[in-house]
Amino acid sequence: MNRRRFLRGVGGGLLAMGWSGLHASQKRQPNFIIIFTDDQGYGDLGCFGSETIKTPCVDRMAREGRRLTDFYVAAPLCTPSRAALMTGRYPKRVGLDRGVLRPDSKRGLPVEETTIAEILKTAGYATACIGKWHLGFVDGFRPTRRGFDYYFGLYHNLDEPEAKHFEDKGGVPIMRNEQVAIRPAKPEMLTELYTKEAIGFIERNKDRPFFLYLAHTMPHVPLGVSKRFAGKSAGGLYGDVIECLDWSTGKILDTIRALGLAPDTVVVYTSDNGPSPRATGSAGPLRGRKHHVYEGGMRVPCVVWGPGRVPAGTTCREVATSMDLLPTFAKMAGASVSPKRRLDGKDISALIDGKTGAKSPHEAFFFHDGRGRLRAVRSGTWKLHLGDKPELYDLRADIGESSNVAHNYPAVVERLKKRADAFNSD
Repeated sequence: MNRRRFLRGVGGGLLAMGWSGLHASQKRQPNFIIIFTDDQGYGDLGCFGSETIKTPCVDRMAREGRRLTDFYVAAPLCTPSRAALMTGRYPKRVGLDRGVLRPDSKRGLPVEETTIAEILKTAGYATACIGKWHLGFVDGFRPTRRGFDYYFGLYHNLDEPEAKHFEDKGGVPIMRNEQVAIRPAKPEMLTELYTKEAIGFIERNKDRPFFLYLAHTMPHVPLGVSKRFAGKSAGGLYGDVIECLDWSTGKILDTIRALGLAPDTVVVYTSDNGPSPRATGSAGPLRGRKHHVYEGGMRVPCVVWGPGRVPAGTTCREVATSMDLLPTFAKMAGASVSPKRRLDGKDISALIDGKTGAKSPHEAFFFHDGRGRLRAVRSGTWKLHLGDKPELYDLRADIGESSNVAHNYPAVVERLKKRADAFNSD
């Protein structure tokens, strides 16, 4: 409770001072929406090269906004990736770097961590998490205890362990705040339910700044889609699921436009990791999938939309990460992040705004596997996979990590090894 009183107090102080750092063209603090899909591959969108799955809404979003082609999540699987997004910190710092939380877990996102929702609340934002949480299921770890005013969705997956855990309780529940709203949850109902809830939250908070974290369960297996999308895609069931997610994104953006909020809203569409080996998603030109530290496991599609702020029809090829959204949104909102909190994310507002000559604020990005082990490092265009036999790739020339050139560039290998060792010690 002391921590919550502190956050409220900071928020009051910030609002009383009337922050002058807001974007000059904005009449109010920007709204933020993160659309976070689950196990969607780099090549599963038309604007990222899919020729099979049709995604006209996200493709329009890209035409009106900006593609980030070198955008990374901090882990190649669910729980640690989400922990990094929420805190702006590598999962190893947070203590959720190994595996995923199951429904019998008593752990969660540590209460000492400050979430992006808590930070934005200090600047007067309404906050909602709709969809999959996966960061703790017992009291103290649930979304409504971690900065979100409203929650609707699943605390966890719909995998076999979850199904078995709840089979004698009527099935996996969909929660509204901390009460069961629907039981059992069925995969085919989720995307449209989440979309309805998200639109309702936007409409209720149209007159104040808001932060919406829409964390879709799809396309994580078991796959499911409503009748209106079933059998429609050339990409089979998986394609149907992605095209339903595309429809959902279009409904969210249409709502923003209809309410006249487009000039005051920033929307980020991305995924929590690469495509699952249990589904037919595509990593496009990238090597690897979910669970891998090759690009296909951790480089994800990312589109940023914000008319009047984000330059339309542009592409950013600088390194950026999901951890960057916390400090970036905090800056845009005029919120303060404690200098005592060591963030790994950086402010990428210059990249989002398309400032001329803007470069990545990251000297290096570090790849950890699903057990929290440091496995690779990227600096500039070079990526070094660590181990007894190091692998070095120039990602500008070899995005598919197909030609190991470590023997040709021993100085680069040594430089990146030293950088990785220093980071690991830290």
